Amino acid sequence: MNLNKAMIIGNLTKDPEIRQTGSGMQVASFSVATNMVWKDASGQKQEKVEFHNIVAWKNLADICARYLKKGSKVYVEGRLQTRDWQGKDGLKRYTTEIVAENMIMLDGRGQGGANSSYQAPTNPRDNNEIVYDNMSANNSNHDEEISVENIPF
Repeated sequence: MNLNKAMIIGNLTKDPEIRQTGSGMQVASFSVATNMVWKDASGQKQEKVEFHNIVAWKNLADICARYLKKGSKVYVEGRLQTRDWQGKDGLKRYTTEIVAENMIMLDGRGQGGANSSYQAPTNPRDNNEIVYDNMSANNSNHDEEISVENIPF
């Protein structure tokens, strides 16, 4: 069995960039910063920030472009993907990104940005959170019956 799953909660470092592929499919790209805070052996507060590149496709790309902005607190769930390309200097370059499958906006509607504060909700549906599940949105066969013979295990 294999598993490729990434889940992060952080803040957008800039507004999402949206583009269209040659076939007209929408894709949004943005970066999310997460941080870890701890005290070292001498009791000094330490902090490390990680930056995660996120790619969202189709309807999720449109939602990200419409509602997310720099500073927005967001939960992103997806899979890790590494791409390679040829740099201008002729060297092969690599980048690893999270291909978003689900996204939850953790700031209330109309909030967000660098000056907003966030308090974790006690109920996942509090704070007017918007939940988007790309996997469910792409599954148009919701009413299709599943046969025991079709289960792969």
